[in-house]
Order: sequence, then C-alpha cells, then structure tokens
Amino acid sequence: MAASNKLTETAIKQAKAREKPYKLSDGGGMYLEVMPTGSKYWRLKYRYGSKEKRLAIGVYPDVTLAVAREKRREAKIRLADGCDPSEVKKQNKLAKQVAVSNTFEVVAAELVEKRRQEGAAPVTLDKMKWILDKKLCPYVGRIPVAEVTPRQLLDALRRIESDGLHETANRAKRVAGQVLRYAVATGRADRDVSQDLRGALVVAKVTHRAAITDPQELGKLLVAIEGYNGTPEVRAALQITPLLFQRPGEIRHMEWAEIDWVQERWEIPPHKMKMKQPHIVPLCRQAVAILREIEPITGHGSYVFPSARRGGRPLSENGVRTALRTLGYSNDQVTAHGFRATARTLLDEVLGCRVDWIEQQLAHAVKDANGRAYNRTKYLPERKEMMQNWADYLDQLKASV
Repeated sequence: MAASNKLTETAIKQAKAREKPYKLSDGGGMYLEVMPTGSKYWRLKYRYGSKEKRLAIGVYPDVTLAVAREKRREAKIRLADGCDPSEVKKQNKLAKQVAVSNTFEVVAAELVEKRRQEGAAPVTLDKMKWILDKKLCPYVGRIPVAEVTPRQLLDALRRIESDGLHETANRAKRVAGQVLRYAVATGRADRDVSQDLRGALVVAKVTHRAAITDPQELGKLLVAIEGYNGTPEVRAALQITPLLFQRPGEIRHMEWAEIDWVQERWEIPPHKMKMKQPHIVPLCRQAVAILREIEPITGHGSYVFPSARRGGRPLSENGVRTALRTLGYSNDQVTAHGFRATARTLLDEVLGCRVDWIEQQLAHAVKDANGRAYNRTKYLPERKEMMQNWADYLDQLKASV
C-alpha cells in the first residue's frame, strides 16, 4: 500500500498545463494525465493476460481523487476475479444503451403495432394508446422496461385514482401488465411487476352504461341533439348515433368507402367489429340525409367523422360524450353507448320487433337453434324495415315534445 495514494487534492489543483501532456502518479497503476489544454484525466494502467492495457476512469474534478481511488479498487477486484476491467466497462455501457433503447414507451409502441398487425379493432387500439400516452408513459415511459419497479407503476396508477377514475386505473394496470409481459416474452425484462400490485387499487364498481328508455325523455334528448351547434363532424355523429345504435367506436371509425349508396347500407369490415365478423347496418332515410349533409365537408377524406385536430384520424371518443355534457346530460343520465340499450328496450317493448332481429342488428354474438353463428345478411329485409320504423318513431318522439 506504500506505493499507492501518493497524490493530494492540493497537488492536483496546483498541477498546471504544460506544452506536452504529463502524468502524476497516485500509485497502484493509476495516474492523472494533465493535458496542454489544462484538462485532467484519470487513467489506470494494468496487465491483463500478456498485454498492458489502460482504463479510462474519468475526468477531474467531476471524478474526485477519492472516487478515482474507489474505481481503482473495483478494477483490481475484477482483475483478481479474472475479468478485464475495460471489457466490463464496455459491457456495462452497452447494457445501458440497450436499456435506453428499450424503455417502457418504446416497448409499448412496439406492442401496439404488433396488435395492429394482428388485426385488433381500431377502437381497441385507440383505447390502449390513450391509456399509454395519457396515463402511463408520462410517468414510467422513459424508464428502461426492465427497471420499472412496482412502486413506480403504483405511483402512476395512484395519480389516476386521485381523479376518481378507479375503472381507468384498473384498466391502466392491465395495459401495463400487457406491456411488461410482452417485454418478458421478447427478452427485455425478467418479470411482470404489475402482478405485485394485486389488491393495491380500489376495485371499480361495475355500472351499466346510462341510457334513457322513457319515450318522453328520449324525445327531449333528441330535440336537444337537433339544437346542438358544435362542429359539423360532432353534430353529425351525435345525430346519427341514436338512429343506428352501433357501438360508439364503430361509428367514430365509419369510413366513406364502407357506405353503399345504392343499397343504402353501411358495411362494416370484420376487423372493426368486436366479434370480428362483418356487419351490415341498413341506412334509414334520416341517416342517409345526415351523411349527404356531411359529405361535402368530410367526403374528401377517409373518415365520415374525422378529428378536427388530428388530420387523418377519426373523431375522438370524447367527441360525442362531450357534446352530450354540453347539452346538459351527465354521464349518469346518458352515454353514447347507452343508445344501444335505448334501442334494444324500445324496439322490443314499444315497436314490438322480434328480439332476434334486434340482437342481429346490435351485432351481438347470438346463435340460431342449430348453433350457427352470426350471419351478416340474416333477416336483412326485416332489419331494413325495422331500422326505418325506428327512425320514424324517433321523429314522432321529437315532434311530440
């Protein structure tokens, strides 16, 4: 040890630049190299195998004398264990680069793209991306996916809970788990730490989506919808929703290419449907009129109801929801999805339509007496008549207000 620790902080600070680089030895193979520019670099000279090598330890004063000596001690331990300190440093640097390139948000984006290629419904992808972009990635997105801790993930979920969004918090936990399990499957993480959070979140109370089934109250709502003066895209989506009573995500993703003007129907491809089956929605006269009115405004693009803020994207899921709130209807009174329950109830109880026609039009997973699955053309003439009768009935309710 007598040959080590020769330098002092005072001697290092007083070391002046010279015309050529020179070295100040601290012993044990470590020295400070003073450059003509005045910069001072810590180096460690050592032998590995039959070769003399040098290890860059750091720059003074960022790396102090004490820290440099600790790094020398660590390097000596690695040498004693038969490891080359320079190779260990390279491997650690590479590991950090790999970790940075495999952050939670990078892996999450990769998973979303994988789901898209597998044919996940656009509405499903939109919800997943919204959870990731708005609720998770702002807090854990830049952390290497292998280093995300249960505490960090819980903190992100608690932020959601603090806004009273318990169902969203639980959904975000599930999405985080999907990302982490994908990271494990692709060799970028050791385990899914979301499993450690079982029981940590408030269990959301399951509630049915609010719907108006009283004809008189429905008439008032329809009149309010007619008076909505928001953007043309939102207004048209709001007006057509009770007429067609399809899932909100399906309506938001309606494309002009799916409209058959001759047959007067909307043909939804299977990848957009919850049950992954193609679906036909007969268009009543009132729905055709709404589409014709919005066509000059949005017909140049793909989506019938495009987002006004994001070019090439459909209307956000908050579009119709916010419009209903603007009209004075709370989330406890009515939701966009609730129009499905409204139609299901009144078509059966008031108009006396056959339940199997209604279920077929709702694209529910129903089978016939022989166990055969959904057929998109089944009862199509009857459903077309039912949809027109439904639209006429809604007009009557508006007129009676």
